[in-house]
Amino acid sequence: MQSWLKAVALPGLVGVALLSGCASGLPPAAPNPYAVPTYAIAPADQLRITVFGEEALTKDYVVTSAGDISFPLLGDIPASGMSASELSQLLTEQLSNGYLNDPRINVEVLNYRPFYVLGEVGSSGEFTYKPELTAMQAIAVAGGFTYRADRSRVFIRRAGDDREYTYDLDTGRVVYIQPGDTIRVGERYF
Repeated sequence: MQSWLKAVALPGLVGVALLSGCASGLPPAAPNPYAVPTYAIAPADQLRITVFGEEALTKDYVVTSAGDISFPLLGDIPASGMSASELSQLLTEQLSNGYLNDPRINVEVLNYRPFYVLGEVGSSGEFTYKPELTAMQAIAVAGGFTYRADRSRVFIRRAGDDREYTYDLDTGRVVYIQPGDTIRVGERYF
């Protein structure tokens, strides 16, 4: 009787150990996963900067790989990491210092960096970002889940991060995507 118990129990324990190893091998849970992201300007973004009443300064600018824009009168202005309103405020301050009286400036992001979806979706690849894009919308753009997809979670590597994080989709809360993110949809085990 004990040999029968060993024959049944030992493989069962090995199976449980393997499955628990799979669960612990997931990337860590994301810090503050449901916050609406504030968009930060980054290299390769295309901006439209409007200086009201100054047609020569109003045009489209591309953020260089160094994170700057080359702005007339001011030279290279660091833009990477700022929001559009922060860049607008910086340009207003700089132009107020002897260049323009009471400048009114608007900064608008024209083209965002793409995001990427891979794994168990209909069509992996690079996709165009839209503001306040959610993980479920991003997966829909990529052709939706395949029949093997784990629909309960996604793994996201944020642009500039060296690791991916686990985001639960079953909570009923929204997971937002940012430009440059890579979303991986895993395969379900059962």
